[in-house]
Amino acid sequence: MNAEMSFSNLIMHASALAQVVLLLLLAASVLSWAVIFSKRKLLSDAQKNASEFEDRFWSGGSLSTLYETERRNPEANGLPAIFISGYEEYTRHQTAGRSDPEDALAAVQRQMRVTQVREVERLEGGLALLATIGSTSPYVGLFGTVWGIMNAFISIGNVKQASLATVAPGIAEALIATAMGLAAAIPAVIAYNFFTRGVERIESRYHTFAEELIGIIDRGLRHTDSKG
Repeated sequence: MNAEMSFSNLIMHASALAQVVLLLLLAASVLSWAVIFSKRKLLSDAQKNASEFEDRFWSGGSLSTLYETERRNPEANGLPAIFISGYEEYTRHQTAGRSDPEDALAAVQRQMRVTQVREVERLEGGLALLATIGSTSPYVGLFGTVWGIMNAFISIGNVKQASLATVAPGIAEALIATAMGLAAAIPAVIAYNFFTRGVERIESRYHTFAEELIGIIDRGLRHTDSKG
């Protein structure tokens, strides 16, 4: 590839609109990779946090002791946050006096469900951006390609004798936009699908733990009610 057909030279001599399109696609690609790296760390930390908490939860200690330990953690999220919200609702019903176990259990379920939804939304943050970049970048690149090809044909029409050397720079400039669009879209789509499955697995884990905790609280409520 000679100097006139180098990527940098083609971009520097591209039309203003083509340069704007390439700049937008470059920004989209950089933003996409930033989300990918941050989301990967977030989901990895969420899985690790869930495993560590489940080990503490099933270690055989009392729920009150575990609650006091987790409550002092200012960064409690994921399973600890779901546990704290459910246990606090449970203790509120216990300290309020006698109440219908079914009502208390329903209140605990609602509180944990709200916290679970909030935690899942935190994990899903940025996925919509990846989906948007993955779906729109090819069309933005195609727009730049169509514009570049149109300019190339206009240039051909302005000369009496067209040759490959005349057409090639304009076509190459146009195809760069397509390549940039695909370069931004493909990682975003792959990452979106991968992270979506990861969030679904963690959400299922949260739901399973909430059901297990509900079962423990249900037995505790019914035992207390039978003793009363």
